[in-house]
Amino acid sequence: MRARRCDFHMHTSLSDGELLPMELIRRAAAADHRAIALTDHASFSNMEWIIESVARDCEKADAWGIEAIPGIELTHVPVRYIDQAVRKARKAGAEIIVVHGETPVEPVERGTNYEAVSNAEVDILAHPGMMTQEEAELAAKHEVFLEVSCRKGHSLANGHVANLARDAGARLLVNTDSHAPEDLSTMEFATKVARGSGMSPEDVRAALVDSPEKMLKRVGRR
Repeated sequence: MRARRCDFHMHTSLSDGELLPMELIRRAAAADHRAIALTDHASFSNMEWIIESVARDCEKADAWGIEAIPGIELTHVPVRYIDQAVRKARKAGAEIIVVHGETPVEPVERGTNYEAVSNAEVDILAHPGMMTQEEAELAAKHEVFLEVSCRKGHSLANGHVANLARDAGARLLVNTDSHAPEDLSTMEFATKVARGSGMSPEDVRAALVDSPEKMLKRVGRR
């Protein structure tokens, strides 16, 4: 069976994306995506209404044969409050919790990566930047997926992240961090990004096929 694209990090107009949740779902379905997660930027000020709003459109995605999963990206949350934010997001109904990692192009508080991968309730650490070996090992231990990013700027440390994940036995996902229609990626482009990060063909298949399958099972979608 031909593998179809899954992307678990996407933004809508409920934060800084360009499309309504339903518009993004439709475009992803038309682009032959199997599953997406809508993970708008949030903190304590807005996570509940975002999750509730996104979930309404995700419930209707079955009309187009795509799994649309309500999630959230906890963004620039102070390190000391990340665990509290994770609990609040899960209680609010987020099926996939992404933590905005220490990308090299934003002033994310140092220690965010460590706190995220120390929490087994976190599903994905997005664009972790120059993360440490210890953080990669904690991600493997707590089954937090690490992201190889298709997004400009965030992708600068992809090779570093892929190398550490391989050595630590941590699982990778290739996500777009989409904000606009043109950000959606095909399997072909996602494969190029993964190969460009130094991943072997076997590692690429694991990140694009095996890891998405595990994520879908984790959230009860398979």
